Amino acid sequence: MIPVHDEERALPGCVRVLHEFLAEQFPFDWTIVVVDNASTDDTLAVAHELADRFDRVRVHHLDRKGRGRALRESWEASEAAVVVYMDVDLSTGLNGLLPLVAPLVNGHSDLAIGSRLAPGSRTVRGPKREFVSRCYNALVRLTHGARFTDAQCGFKAARAEVIRPLLDHVRDDSWFFDTELLLLAEHNGLRVHEVPVDWVEVVDSRGDVLGTARADIRGLVRVARAKANGTARVAGLPRRPRLRATHPDAVLSRSEGGLSWQVLSFAAIGTISTAANLALYGVFRTWWPVLVANLAALVITTLFNTEANRRYTFAARDKARGKSHVQGFVVFGLYYAFTSAALLVLYRLAPEPGRALELAVLLASSVLGTAGRFLLLRGWVFRRNDGKDQA
Repeated sequence: MIPVHDEERALPGCVRVLHEFLAEQFPFDWTIVVVDNASTDDTLAVAHELADRFDRVRVHHLDRKGRGRALRESWEASEAAVVVYMDVDLSTGLNGLLPLVAPLVNGHSDLAIGSRLAPGSRTVRGPKREFVSRCYNALVRLTHGARFTDAQCGFKAARAEVIRPLLDHVRDDSWFFDTELLLLAEHNGLRVHEVPVDWVEVVDSRGDVLGTARADIRGLVRVARAKANGTARVAGLPRRPRLRATHPDAVLSRSEGGLSWQVLSFAAIGTISTAANLALYGVFRTWWPVLVANLAALVITTLFNTEANRRYTFAARDKARGKSHVQGFVVFGLYYAFTSAALLVLYRLAPEPGRALELAVLLASSVLGTAGRFLLLRGWVFRRNDGKDQA
């Protein structure tokens, strides 16, 4: 698939070069589909002329604009076992096409992407686009624990039987389509194969890189919400058998969203909990002694914190809620003892420290205690059963 919008000049050369390459060097049966999405120039007429000239070229026309929409509709309509797309400017070297498709044909992987940031790739592009691309992809990895390095390279492929159930859950119709598709694929346990590519920036590219990046950030927030509320789970996907360690020293990843996502989610929940704890403590301290005020504030915020981490950080909805909260309160007990000890030490060193210093000590001890809570929650309360959940 070659999605195009107002590309009457670039399209003939692209189709000619691609057709020649596939005919001479590609070992699988293939068809080129030009997907015209609401072009306002003569792109559609040019596409039909190319389809008349070349016997393996087809045309798919859409009345509405959007690269994501073009790919969704053309992939859903395709009868191929493997669907591929590339940009009309042919920025990506075609020698990466066979390595892209082969792991899908033999069933090793479910999706495959070209990467301009993977080891072995070679790219030529301006500093502005390079900076924005690296920052955006780093943000994707940090916020979602993504394992792929380049979400937006216009060179991707997928097994049709896998991609169709996912397409119904991809909401974006524009440039974030690629990222959303990949995040959903990884979230649902699919295997994404990455190919380092040769890529040269087209100087007259009309893409609004910064505008696209801003829209993509909004999309990342939306997908995070979908993961949190469970709507990112897709039924009907073929499942790969779970990997089981046969060597006693084998260590496999047990994090569904990745350690980066767990740290980010835990930090966000911890920030809210800490702020709530300080606010409640400040209120309770006007009525009760220091340790009682600290205990009441921590009990309330611990209930919230444990439940939020069970649902969002460690995706442990299958864990018994009651047991998790009991274990959470054990962790809370250690946390309470630590923060209370810090306050007692403060009052031992300065019998009348003042409210500001008291809150500062509580904040510092809370930060250290929070780090310990994360390790205990991850390694004990929400630890996955290695015999069942290794992946």
